[in-house]
Amino acid sequence: MKKVKLKKEAEHKIFIGMAILLFLIFGIMGIIKVRKELNYQKTYESKLINYGYTLEEATDLINIFSDQELDSILTITKDSKIINLGNEKYFIFNNLERYLTYLTNNPDISFKDVVALVNVNRDYEFYSHDLVGKNIDASNIIVNKYYILDENYVPDDLVNISLQYAYAGHKIKKEALDAYVSMWHEAKDNGIQLIVNSSYRSYAEQKDIYDSYIIKYGQKKTDEMAARPGYSEHQSGLVIDVFEINNQKTGTFKDSVAYEWLKNNAYKFGFIERYPENKENITGYSFESWHWRYVGKDVAKIIHDEDITYDEYYAYYVENQA
Repeated sequence: MKKVKLKKEAEHKIFIGMAILLFLIFGIMGIIKVRKELNYQKTYESKLINYGYTLEEATDLINIFSDQELDSILTITKDSKIINLGNEKYFIFNNLERYLTYLTNNPDISFKDVVALVNVNRDYEFYSHDLVGKNIDASNIIVNKYYILDENYVPDDLVNISLQYAYAGHKIKKEALDAYVSMWHEAKDNGIQLIVNSSYRSYAEQKDIYDSYIIKYGQKKTDEMAARPGYSEHQSGLVIDVFEINNQKTGTFKDSVAYEWLKNNAYKFGFIERYPENKENITGYSFESWHWRYVGKDVAKIIHDEDITYDEYYAYYVENQA
């Protein structure tokens, strides 16, 4: 009887031990599970899902945006269109809420166009949102219907353009002139003789031109054709209106061999077509085949290769990188 009793006591102790062991195991597993859940709740996947995004949307957002950007996304109204916008090449995160507002007001516009238009400030009315560009004396200055130059601004290194390359009285910045002279000779070797008939203009000179256009064409048409004083690139000293010696008509230059040559070669010398055809909604100006802007070879190659305007380049590669 004593052996039986001892055996039962041993079995009871084993049972108790097993129970305690199982309790500990399940307790530890429960703690681990709780910790995993708590840790998961700290992840952006969990936060985004709790914010209303699907798992797939949360994954896309995490793959597109940085942690800091995700924190910002979690402070604005949930909107799946953020994913489409973020996948656009020239997307700028600081413009996100402006993109969304522009989309709300213009629901039929593509995500690509929304990004492009907002980047160049087209969500503001022309001449209603004055900005001052960076590097005002550098070749990457920007002047348009948003970026303004002071009426007293004069480039610091203007030089005269020789009569071999331009009509009398024209001048541009030295760096731009050197590039133009090289381009002129290359064009000449290809049977094309370029000639400049407009270059640097002071604020006062631009005002005279603009006022005369107002009288002739009226306000609306004038703003499509000419810049208001202070908003003209000509004041930067980096612009030339260039034609071929035998074709100096604005209406036909676009059909000339000289224009075709410039389109294919000007970027190699640092010049870009500033107001291209079918880009009026970006630049704010009608197509001008004769208006060429010096930006430097490296910048001109990017603009040429990516087929973008200078406004788009500046927004993404200059302002966005600052």
